[in-house]
Amino acid sequence: MEHLIKKAARDLVDVDNAVALTGAGISIESGIPPFRGKGGLWERIDPMMAHIDTFLNDPEKVWRVLMNEMKDVIDMARPNDAHLGLYRLEELGILKTIITQNVDGLHQMAGSRDVIEFHGSFAWQRCMECDSRCETRDVDMTQIPPRCLCGGIYRPDCVFFGEQIPPRYFQRSQQAASGCEVMLVVGTSAIIQPACLMPMTAAESGAKVIEINPDSTPLTNSVSDYLIRGPAGPILNRIVDEIEKILAKPEPN
Repeated sequence: MEHLIKKAARDLVDVDNAVALTGAGISIESGIPPFRGKGGLWERIDPMMAHIDTFLNDPEKVWRVLMNEMKDVIDMARPNDAHLGLYRLEELGILKTIITQNVDGLHQMAGSRDVIEFHGSFAWQRCMECDSRCETRDVDMTQIPPRCLCGGIYRPDCVFFGEQIPPRYFQRSQQAASGCEVMLVVGTSAIIQPACLMPMTAAESGAKVIEINPDSTPLTNSVSDYLIRGPAGPILNRIVDEIEKILAKPEPN
C-alpha cells in the first residue's frame, strides 16, 4: 500500500484542480450507519419510510420512525480524519470541490467550502409552507412533526425517494468532474446513479481517478487508475502527510 500512498500524493501535488466524490463509507468512521448493506439503516427500517409519498401522507409517522433516529445520529456525529483530510487538501490549494452523496453536512463542519450535496442535506430542515430553513440540530422536537414558526411542517432539505435530484446539483457535478485533473472516489460503492457517473465523466475528460475504499467497486480495474484499499481516514491522513513532506522539500537550484 505504501507505494500507492506515495503515488497518490505525487499525482495530487502535481495538479491544482482535484475533485472528490464521497459516499456513505466516509461517514461510517463518524458513527453514521450506511443506508444500504450490512448494518445499514434499511435492515431496521422500511425504505418506504424515505419515500416522498409516505412523508406527505403521514409526516408524523416518518418523523417518529425515521427522522427522529437520523436526527439523533447526526446531532452527535462529528467530522472524522477523512473529512478533515479532504479539508487539508483544500487548504493546500489542491482540492477544489467535493461532490457528496451524503446528507450529514460533515464536510462543511470540517471546513470544506465548495460542497455539492448531490442528495441534499439532512443537516438542514425546510418549511413546507414558507420555505424557510433551519439547522436540524436546532429543531424543536417537543412536537412531532416539528413545525416552523409559521406553522408549516419541517421536512429534511434532502431528496426523498420519488423526488428528482435538483438539476443544478447534477450540472455543477458534471462541470466539476469534466474540469478536474484528478478525482478521488472515497467511501462509495459507485453503484447509485447518477452520482456514479461522475468518475466516468472525469476519466473521459482525461483525469486520473483514484479510489479509496475498503473493497473494490464497479470502477475498479475499469474506470479508476488504481484502488488504495482501506479505511478513508487513515489513508487520507497518510496521503496528506506525504504531500506536505513533498511540498516542504526545497526546490533544487
